Amino acid sequence: MSSTTVYPEERGAPRAAPWRSAFWAQFKVELLLLLRQGENLLVIVVLPVLLLVLFTSAKVFPSGSTRPVEFLVPGILTVAVMSTGMVTLGISTAYQRYYGVLKRLGGSPLPRSGLAAAKAGAVLVVELVQVALLLAIARLGLGWTSHGALSLAALILLVGALCFAGIGLALAGALRAELTLGGANGLFILFLVLGGVVLPVDHLPGFIQPLAAVLPATALSSSLRAVLEGASPAAGDLALLAAWTAAAAVSVGLWFRWE
Repeated sequence: MSSTTVYPEERGAPRAAPWRSAFWAQFKVELLLLLRQGENLLVIVVLPVLLLVLFTSAKVFPSGSTRPVEFLVPGILTVAVMSTGMVTLGISTAYQRYYGVLKRLGGSPLPRSGLAAAKAGAVLVVELVQVALLLAIARLGLGWTSHGALSLAALILLVGALCFAGIGLALAGALRAELTLGGANGLFILFLVLGGVVLPVDHLPGFIQPLAAVLPATALSSSLRAVLEGASPAAGDLALLAAWTAAAAVSVGLWFRWE
């Protein structure tokens, strides 16, 4: 009897691509990094919940049959994906590049697209928990009820999450860490104030409304609001959100780099 060992690959068994194992390993690392840092949890969990609870009683929303919580829930969901995808992911990635972490990852089988996908995937998992928590608080604590198709709202929210993750990665690839820190936070404040998130766009000064109308936060919050209220989202809002998402993806491909 021969003592020769026959390995699976010699028998024609498929062997996993090296980048696939590297992707899952990096995905786990990215998820742990997001969850282990207290300041990240403050931004991605506490801030959206705080805004939802505080602004529910604010008298800055349209009068009539619409309750503040019905206006706020789509906007706060937008805040959640902005804070996690654009701010937390963008800043953490920029500092990983600054400290040479990304440069070392460049020697692994994982391509740039795989690293970006691992980071975006980890963000999506965290955002899924965020959305579930916010909807539970809105439903059980504030009496909110959806009148539309949650499946369509989930799809729109997924596109929005990819959009803001792309913006965060594009900033991290194009700018120094300090500039990414300021840029991501500056855009977050801009989108928070002008994006129809906690304040209706038609309540803004007239000369600012044209700018607010073309922001990705406006497109996402308006589309979510229409769906959750049982109406059809405006085609223009959907097209604008898709355009921002495509532009973010192209920007990541052009600007995201190892060092």
